[in-house]
Amino acid sequence: QEGTKVPSKRKQNTSIVTSDLLHKNLLKSEQKNWNNISPTYKAMTKRIKEKLEKLHNLYTLNSGGPRMRFGENVYFEENGCIFLAKADDGEGNAEILFSVEDLGFSDAFIQRIRISPDQRYMAISLKSENSEEATCIIMKLGNPPVVEKVISSVFSFEWAANDVLYYTIQKNLKCQNVFMTTFTYQKHTKLVYTEQDARFFVDLYCTKDRRFLTINSNSKTTSEVWLVDCRHPFASPSLVQARTTGVIYHIEHRKDQLYILTTYGEPAEYKAILTDNYIHRINLDTYYMSYIASSGKNWQLVYALEKKTKLVDFEMFSDDCIMFLKNAGHLYLNVISFVSHSVQSIKLPAWACEFELESHPEHSTSTCYFQLSSPVHPPKRFAYSFKENNLIEQAVQEVPIITNCHTTRLLAKSKDGTLVPITVFHNKNSKELHRRPLLVHVYGAYGIDLNMSFKEEKLMLIEEGWILAYCHVRGGGEQGLSWHRDGCQHNKLRGLHDLRACITLLHQLGFSQPNHTALAAASAGGVLAGALCNTDPELIRAMVLQAPFVDVLNTMMKTHLPLTIEEQEEWGNPLEDEKCMKYIKSYCPYQNIKPQCYPSVFITAYENDERIPLTGILQYVQKLRKAALDHASRTSKKGNWIPNIILDVQASGSHCDSSWERSLNE
Repeated sequence: QEGTKVPSKRKQNTSIVTSDLLHKNLLKSEQKNWNNISPTYKAMTKRIKEKLEKLHNLYTLNSGGPRMRFGENVYFEENGCIFLAKADDGEGNAEILFSVEDLGFSDAFIQRIRISPDQRYMAISLKSENSEEATCIIMKLGNPPVVEKVISSVFSFEWAANDVLYYTIQKNLKCQNVFMTTFTYQKHTKLVYTEQDARFFVDLYCTKDRRFLTINSNSKTTSEVWLVDCRHPFASPSLVQARTTGVIYHIEHRKDQLYILTTYGEPAEYKAILTDNYIHRINLDTYYMSYIASSGKNWQLVYALEKKTKLVDFEMFSDDCIMFLKNAGHLYLNVISFVSHSVQSIKLPAWACEFELESHPEHSTSTCYFQLSSPVHPPKRFAYSFKENNLIEQAVQEVPIITNCHTTRLLAKSKDGTLVPITVFHNKNSKELHRRPLLVHVYGAYGIDLNMSFKEEKLMLIEEGWILAYCHVRGGGEQGLSWHRDGCQHNKLRGLHDLRACITLLHQLGFSQPNHTALAAASAGGVLAGALCNTDPELIRAMVLQAPFVDVLNTMMKTHLPLTIEEQEEWGNPLEDEKCMKYIKSYCPYQNIKPQCYPSVFITAYENDERIPLTGILQYVQKLRKAALDHASRTSKKGNWIPNIILDVQASGSHCDSSWERSLNE
């Protein structure tokens, strides 16, 4: 209408321009600071790099790429090439099908391989280090192989039939659409499923017997599964059980029966449940399946996890099911026999901290192969024989045995009396451990375990006399789903109390001392590490962070960021809950910086990180440095110590996901 005042956007645009300018100035300032400081470490860097390269060449296995077995054929990736070998001939006689360079992707690595049931097509995903998104290339296998289709921004994909591929598209770190594409005479692509809830992420998986393709929609706490019958790949997906808040479930299939791995019921840990209805009889009628799931009357409990037990992996075979479990820091292999209806539990070697199942073992195999490792023990191959009913350590010794490292497991009593596990590694020959440097690791979020896979730099530290400690605090997943629940949202401070108790116990037991202790964390682990740095800076002398989450409050207030809505199940929603806002403010690393004697801090960040906004890290570093300098200027003690606070911003690379070459440089 005439006379209506039009609100000015000039003020809003000015604030955006000012914010961008501030960001650029902060970045430029930190880059200048890094360029001035980094030459100081040149000699040390050279020595460390040479030692790490030597260890890498000594201990790294070649069989790190994706591999799949189809009958007599084995497909595998090595150095950017796809090979085909006969299972009985060994990989020495393999033929090269094609290479990444042939496809024009010289800077990418192969992330995933899927072969069509008739082995006429191969789908692979290629990903570069500078992006979270991958490109899917479908090859028609032949002599020579031909590129059939290229699909960008793909997250997961599975073959439903010989020429029918289902795939998900990833945009802004979200996967919410599932498509189906065909390669026959009537080539077409159509949308088959859309997830409406921003908290949920969709991925695809085929049951081990390839009878069903599962569309899995998961939030941090809740899941829903839809089934596509691979015998009728064009039929609409059928819902197994409508999502119920707090209930997670996964589907497997064997001999016309569904096996459901679910957290339904008490205690809210995983249980394996068998539905006693034959699939061909009920034809996956949505209502009937929902009735089974909700009533529980037609369910048969196959196996339930003990309290404080973590289900690490679950693999279905034709007559057996294997569960990899973690309990009190120890790893176990549980074998459930569907023939004898028995469960065998095997305790794995005490030094082992990580399992890795060989990718895509055959459903009908008589032997299950996997690798065990720890931060200081390179991957070692083991096999479980279903026929012999025993565990076999592979005779071929690929790498030298680590004999001089001692593994200790401890329990620290937290503020509320909860016992928190710690895994400690040190050189057996080290004397006077209280004088040795200690590197403490923490994560404590999303129900994810601390990464304890083999790293050359960890072994190097052991050889140089360091002690390594891994604190399995609440919020992580080391002791099952309840361990995560006890350390998220309004319980987040428990993780901080756990970390404090762990470091204090280590010092009390004579593992180093505060002046020789460093704390390491990555991504969300930066919350607890940064919080401890504010509350108990006297416990550590240095802190090393990689792409850390240090500005929880401001990040969770910005709903335009891709992960904010999804993350509310972990951190809470400060926009709608004032109590939540105050709670986050009480532990948020950025919010609680104050003038005091801080440890030295080294942070690696990534300029194009889509998960952790760089602006928050830049502002954190500036505020931390100012607080440390303010404290130093106020106190005139003799020999007053000013910490180094250093930020290295990598121009390339994505969130905590580096190749060997890039991680070596870091």
